[in-house]
Order: sequence, then structure tokens, then C-alpha cells
Amino acid sequence: MKIFGFHLMPYPHVPDEALGDTSWVTISNALYDPELGHALYGRYLDELELYDRTGFDGISVNEHHQTIYGQIPSPNVMAALLVQRVKGKIALLGNAIALREHPLRVAEEVALLDVVSGGRIICGFVRGIGAEYHSFSIDPTSSRERFFEAHDLIIKAWKEPGPWEWYGKHYKLRYVNPWPQPYQQPHPPIWSPSQGSNETVEWAASNRYTYLHTYSDIPTVRRVFGEFRAACERNGYEASPEQVGWAMPIFVADSDDEARRIAAPQLETLFNRLIRMPRDVFFPAGYTTLEGMARVMAGKSGLGTSVQRFDEMAEKGYFIVGSADTVRQRLEALHAEMGFGTLMGSFQFGYLGHEDFASSVQLFADKVLPALRPLGEPLASTAAA
Repeated sequence: MKIFGFHLMPYPHVPDEALGDTSWVTISNALYDPELGHALYGRYLDELELYDRTGFDGISVNEHHQTIYGQIPSPNVMAALLVQRVKGKIALLGNAIALREHPLRVAEEVALLDVVSGGRIICGFVRGIGAEYHSFSIDPTSSRERFFEAHDLIIKAWKEPGPWEWYGKHYKLRYVNPWPQPYQQPHPPIWSPSQGSNETVEWAASNRYTYLHTYSDIPTVRRVFGEFRAACERNGYEASPEQVGWAMPIFVADSDDEARRIAAPQLETLFNRLIRMPRDVFFPAGYTTLEGMARVMAGKSGLGTSVQRFDEMAEKGYFIVGSADTVRQRLEALHAEMGFGTLMGSFQFGYLGHEDFASSVQLFADKVLPALRPLGEPLASTAAA
């Protein structure tokens, strides 16, 4: 199994009374203090580096806009700050290409990072969540077709020597001839983070990309993994374990009680405060099909729109919290049932303090990670045969 460490980089310095009914789009940036932000970024970069120092296979950053939920408007800029600080993989999860006016900028920036890092970049493509179509005043009904066209343009720009022309519905370019080209040929591995829409599952399978499921209960993850594997078979191949990924918050402490005491308020902060928005902001009209929205919301149990309690979320499997033995046994059991080969652990969530974060990561690295790494790998005798 491949294990990655994820970080949202939330902004914790907003009082409850200033939050209102949403932490996205309309929360005033007058509440942002750049001096506090400067200190936060320094701390958060150190925390990402800790994943690398303790033996994780890679780290991951993402993209969000106009929110206290995450302070990374560009994963490419954040990766540039990290590429000389870490030795492992850097996963960009991901570039919201449907929000970009010029997808070639993404092609150039990701290729630049891949060359500088010597081929350590993983490229994630996302549409961006519904709230971000409000932030950029982009028609959400065009979201998926903009995403598909941007993706196709970027992939062709990496694979086919230029210059050549591109005249699509959303992007029109007289010269497509990006420099530099990726270090990894024909391009870095591509991941598809998703909350389970049937369109994304099918698209990821048809392109043989790694599918990474996020923020859902265990029955939903079980169902979607089955659908993804079935989609891979319809496309003529069997999904490899590493192609099936699961992203979830994880916290490890010396005992189950201690882990719950520290993690519970921070996980409730994550799901009740940082992911807070009205339904029409989360899913603006036309952002997804009715079927897709129903499927996603069925696995969310009101996340973002109603109050979530730690015990209820723990029972549904939104996260794993406990001693090293508890976390290891739980992950081993889930792997035995679902066979995922990529784990994306969000060890920083809510407003978790640095010392608690560092302790959790170190315990996981020392006592959990070594047991997980062999899972899904072929036995030596089988591989030799």
C-alpha cells in the first residue's frame, strides 16, 4: 500500500459569531490577518515536511477558493515551495481545470514541477466544488464539459509535439507548443479525487486513472469502489490495488480515550464549521446531474448542511481515531474487505494543534505504517514465479 499525508491548511482565526451560515464564498476577507497567515504557512509547510521525514510515500496539497476551509488557492504554487524540501512524491489534488481560463498554464506549471522534482509529481484533476463556481462566476452547467475539454487539451499538449492548433468549444488556441515538457513520459500519473459521482467514476476508469474517494461513509465507499472496479472491467482491464484510493482523516494517540478526547472537537470543527454552506452553494443548479447529486448526498448524511456529532460520524466511518493498535487493526480490516492500495491520510483537520499533529503522525509512522505497506503487494514467491 502507498501512504500519503494530506493537508488542507485551514485558517483558524475567525470568531464563531463572524461565521454566519457559511465558511465559503461570502465570508469577508476582512477577517484575514496576513501576519497570522504568515506564521500559519510556515507551520503548515513544516507539517507537510514531517510526513516526508517520517517515511510517508508522498504528500498532497489541493485547491480551494474564498474559504477558511483551506488556504491553498494554487496547488502548483504550494508544490513549488515544497519540491526542494521533501524527497517523496508530491500529489496535486488537484488542479481545478474547469475554473481556469487557460489550461495550458496548468500543463506548463505541472511539467515545470515534474522536471524540477525529477519526476516526483502526481497530477490530480478536479472540477472544483460547487461553491467555487459562485466564487468565479462561472456557469456551473458548463462545468463538466469545460473539465473534459481542458483535460483533453492538457493531455494532448503533453503527448503530441507542437505546435498545433486547438479549436474547441471553450478553448481556442492558434499555437499549442508548451515548454517545458514533463520529466515523466508521457506525463505524470493522474489521479481523480471524487465524492462518488457516477460520471467521475466512469471517466476515471475509462482513462485508467487512480480513483481517490473522499468524505463518505463506509457503505458508500464500498459501493463506489465496486462500481469503479466494474467500470474498469467494462473498459477491458482489472483495476490494480494502487488505482483504488481512499482519503480520510486519521488521528493516533497513546490510547483510544486520549485520541477521542483530542480529535473529537477538531473533527466536529471540520465537518460543522469548515464545511459549512447552504445546499445551493454546495450544489449550484446545473453543477451535476440529479442522479449524481443524489448519489453524492446519500453518502454525506448532511455534511456541510446539518450538525454532525463525533460518535455518529465515527460509527459511519468518516474517519479513524484511536490508539496505534486500533487504527492499524481498523485499516487492515478495511483493506481486507475493500482492497484499496492507496491511502490518503488527513492528519491535520479542524484546528488541531501542531504538537498533537506531530505526535499523531509520528505514532502512525512508527506503529501503523510498517504494517500497512505490505498490504496489497504480491508475495515474494509469487512475484519471482
